Amino acid sequence: MEKQNVTIYDVARESGVSMATVSRVLNGNSNVRQATKEKVLKVIDDLDYRPNAVARGLASKKTTTVGVIIPDVTDGYFSSLARGIDDIATMYKYNIILANSDDNPDKEASVLNTLLSKQVDGIIFMGNEINDDLRADFKRSDCPIVLAGSVDINNSVPSVNIDYTDAVKNETERLIKNGNSRIAFASGSMKQDVNKEYRLKGYVSALENNGIKFDEKLVFETKGTYEDGYDLAEQIINDKITAAVATNDELAAGILNGMTDRGVSVPQDFELFTSNNTKLAKMMRPQLSSITQPLYDIGAVAMRLLTKIMNKEEIDNRYVVLGYEIVERDSTK
Repeated sequence: MEKQNVTIYDVARESGVSMATVSRVLNGNSNVRQATKEKVLKVIDDLDYRPNAVARGLASKKTTTVGVIIPDVTDGYFSSLARGIDDIATMYKYNIILANSDDNPDKEASVLNTLLSKQVDGIIFMGNEINDDLRADFKRSDCPIVLAGSVDINNSVPSVNIDYTDAVKNETERLIKNGNSRIAFASGSMKQDVNKEYRLKGYVSALENNGIKFDEKLVFETKGTYEDGYDLAEQIINDKITAAVATNDELAAGILNGMTDRGVSVPQDFELFTSNNTKLAKMMRPQLSSITQPLYDIGAVAMRLLTKIMNKEEIDNRYVVLGYEIVERDSTK
């Protein structure tokens, strides 16, 4: 025989109280006598009652659920952000629906609409590209949205990031101080504003500040994969490039192994900086020098910002920029 769902009505009937009293007990309302509270909680336990989140959402117009759109759940960068989001969500008693978008604009739009149909109270978006279609979807949604580790050059929605331009400028200047003038900028897609409008500008600024002419032939646009980096090593050697800045750790790992397998000594003959400082940066040999982003904090601050927006609290800063550091390991001199 199929088990029937236990409802709040059943709990009220068995407890001999009103449904409003059961609701007050469930919501932690202190305006319930201790004896009544204990009786209701015992019935809830005996009946194995589980409140229906959807039904509660319809009644309160809140589902206490937040949607998190992530490009790749296997990517260490985004999974570290997600941990920060989840911990703060738990603290403020929000449930998380995690949705993988495969870094695909069409799927991002589809996932966004799916989450909105579930009546989520807010959304945290982690994606590499914020295009006009996505901005329009954000605007139409009428649902609070915060970007975590994702940039929108139009500042159309609140966000939490680091100063990517300054960070790349900083690491490029360190390579210049080590005597390098032919420095490659190895990037993921230039359709992504974080690469084209922020990181690349930091790279160019460092060159100009040190009297080095920018050479667009030293800018390599890839899909950002390990394989892309490995294959790129051949061209780096042929072009007599002595150092590189990579925009993500997989790409940097490919470059490092590609150079090593072709007999190039790192860092003696070639220096390499990466940008995300995921576990991969420390797993490589030699270990990769990197920008260190406070990934957990970016996720945590984004979730806290979202709770403030959802609860209509006063917000001092809708576009939060956290600090970064640079850690020099064995891939640089």
